Amino acid sequence: MILKSLKNKNKVQNAWAMYDWANSVYSLVITSTIFPVYFNNVTHSVEWGDRVSFFGFSIVNTVLYSYSISFSFLVIVFLSPLLSGIADYGGNKLNFMKFFAYLGALSCGGLFFFDGSNLEYGIVCAMLASIGFAGSIVFYNAFLPEIATEKEFDFLSAKGFSLGYLGSVILLVLNLFMIQMPEVFGLKDGGHAARWSFLITGIWWAGFSQIPFKFLPNNTQKKKIKRAVLLNGYKEITLIFNVVKNSKVMSGFLAAFLFYSMGVQTVLYLAASFGDKELQLPGDKLILTILIIQLVAILGSYLFAYVSKRFGNKNSLIIMVFIWILICGAAYYVMDEFQFYALAFVVGMVMGGIQSLSRATYSKLIPENTNNNASFFSFYDVTEKIAIVLGTFSYGLIEQISGSMRNSALALGLFFFIGLVFLFLVKIPKQGLDNIVEIKNA
Repeated sequence: MILKSLKNKNKVQNAWAMYDWANSVYSLVITSTIFPVYFNNVTHSVEWGDRVSFFGFSIVNTVLYSYSISFSFLVIVFLSPLLSGIADYGGNKLNFMKFFAYLGALSCGGLFFFDGSNLEYGIVCAMLASIGFAGSIVFYNAFLPEIATEKEFDFLSAKGFSLGYLGSVILLVLNLFMIQMPEVFGLKDGGHAARWSFLITGIWWAGFSQIPFKFLPNNTQKKKIKRAVLLNGYKEITLIFNVVKNSKVMSGFLAAFLFYSMGVQTVLYLAASFGDKELQLPGDKLILTILIIQLVAILGSYLFAYVSKRFGNKNSLIIMVFIWILICGAAYYVMDEFQFYALAFVVGMVMGGIQSLSRATYSKLIPENTNNNASFFSFYDVTEKIAIVLGTFSYGLIEQISGSMRNSALALGLFFFIGLVFLFLVKIPKQGLDNIVEIKNA
């Protein structure tokens, strides 16, 4: 369903992009900056160092954190087809998007009560927040083909990511002031301020989500959910898998996407832990590093949208993946904060671009006249979540075996290299595909 009224269309598209503004604070505050540093600090002790007891098992704190991310996204891998199938057959994408957004926001708020002594509680809250974030994105992405034309995909996708980067930076700056000057805000110390930042993140996420919730179309075909549709999501994902398997373009792109996403998403989730443990950077400098990434990513998302317009999606993606390979090699040799800042600048430039352009490229490969957008995007999101599971698990496992995150960072370069090979082999058209068989509702 492409919106007809230009005024209404712009309003809906702007509201859609605002969900990036709402939920990206989770990605920045909880996954990338304050929570990983806070988690490392409150789980480190004089007696045991960086080892913790989790349900009776002794494990390195950062390895536990990596594994918890892997497990939360593994849950989404299994849930996503079920939920998107219900959304497609029941026409309730918006309602499911709301459920997962509120689950994530409440879980972020719940981290306010995590102080290190209740490790299991903190991990559960962090995992539920991750599930809420990932679950809502399935339905958020599925709206894109419904509210925009193919020519608008690249820049609307970039607009969403840019708003997300901008909004999350604003909140992070506020949180940084709270942590650096807690007495100004009536807080006793930086740790207490960090806990308040988790609560504020949840409020921000839920509050600004009301904008897309108000304007995005909900169940325009007035479908009702029947008990029989509960398994249709898995049937649908199987049918879509067959479509992807029979399309060299879609299968080639998703293979490339799987491998380079293993690197991108792992960097996104574990960069702060790397700087904290390997470079012993204080929390304020780590947050500054992530701020650099976020601000530069705004420029990067638009820069590579223009590169894509000029040279095509494939060439733009190839350039970015090649830069990522160089980043992974450089990360192994980073020794001081200024080198880390320089690396963060380059990461930011390609982080925004590769995320927004990947989403936009996949949108172009979805059949135009389909009622299965949620399921097609569920397949895309499942691919991304599998990449996160494999990437973060590999990162943690390599650290556990070798005792160094540097070796883990170096291994990410291999994932990018494999993704680059697949990109060279696939032929991504500048225009969308028109030869993919339409999926029939079961």
